[in-house]
Amino acid sequence: MKKSLTALAFGTFAFGISEFLMMGILPVLAADFGISIPQAGHFITAYALSVCIGAPVTAIVARRWPLRRIITVLFCIYSAAAVLMALCPSDKPWLMLVFRAMAGFPHGAFFGAGSIIADKVSKDGNSSFSIAIMNLGMTAANLIGIPLGTYIATAFSWRYIFFFSAVWGLVTLTAIQRWIPKLDPLPDTGLKGQFAFLGSLAPWLIILATMMGNGGFFCWYSYISPMLTEVSGVSPESISLIMVLAGAGMVVGILAGGRLSDKFGPARVGLRIEIAFVFVLLLIYALAPAKMLVIPLTFLATTCLFALSPPQQLLILKNSAGGQLMGSAMVQIAFNLGNAIGSYAGGVVIDSGKGYPATALTGAAFAVLAVLSYWFYTFKYDKHQAIGRL
Repeated sequence: MKKSLTALAFGTFAFGISEFLMMGILPVLAADFGISIPQAGHFITAYALSVCIGAPVTAIVARRWPLRRIITVLFCIYSAAAVLMALCPSDKPWLMLVFRAMAGFPHGAFFGAGSIIADKVSKDGNSSFSIAIMNLGMTAANLIGIPLGTYIATAFSWRYIFFFSAVWGLVTLTAIQRWIPKLDPLPDTGLKGQFAFLGSLAPWLIILATMMGNGGFFCWYSYISPMLTEVSGVSPESISLIMVLAGAGMVVGILAGGRLSDKFGPARVGLRIEIAFVFVLLLIYALAPAKMLVIPLTFLATTCLFALSPPQQLLILKNSAGGQLMGSAMVQIAFNLGNAIGSYAGGVVIDSGKGYPATALTGAAFAVLAVLSYWFYTFKYDKHQAIGRL
């Protein structure tokens, strides 16, 4: 595996910790800051909304920069935000919202620029798999980092995790400088040219599918910890182990999604995985009280979500000629706007008294919209693949 992909994977590991840790420690933060769990869910929303701002701002400001310089600056911001979150006073939850927004600012732009770097250093026909290798860092965060972080936050303090994140940021900066080659800036098509690809319907369908699919996942997953303990009967001590299982699903999904996309085409693969995801969420809603069933369904849900990542990122690169940095930024906006909308919708469902399992049902409705977007894309732009065998 190219060292440059390893450096990118270090980066996605860092952002995986920063983003997904909140799902496992939400009750701990709520107690420490003296707020309710739905209110603590705003920490997730603030991060996701900031990604939506940071990605296009970076694409506009840094479009003439070499790609390595872009991700270097982004990681300096990440490391500073990690230190500030670790030091945030417990009587100022609003300040934690600000620091969470700061942490989210570089997230989308890093994945966008990183996807372009991964595509450039990949061998012909393996772009999806190279992007999948980059994203392995995020799956490793969910497989190892999040469960360990959840345990440390529960047994000791959540602040230790963000101190670790700051140190890891420095490790990643070193790897970026040593292992990622100096790549020329992308062709500068001007500010208007960065947005020209949005005149086509194709990227909008990819963006909508990405946003709705992620929205469906985070509507349920943002509140997985209280659902498992209060509905499924899982002990709080077991949550870390279930997070390991969820992380394993992400590893399987990211590798499978990359390989399948390179072999069968990203649109074709994305459509079928999204359909499977709808059924998994419906089963979680129906079987939430059954501990021995909802746990493997959690594995399948995370597998589906992360299997969608490589095809989505490759599709947007293929449909954003002249504005690939902005295109990559837009799909990251879609990822995280979906996270924000889904997390908010899940909180509304819980506050309305419908219970934690209803978040999965609402999530399935989001995912159905993603299925329709994929289907229309394959019908209009990739019809020959939509009716083939997988």
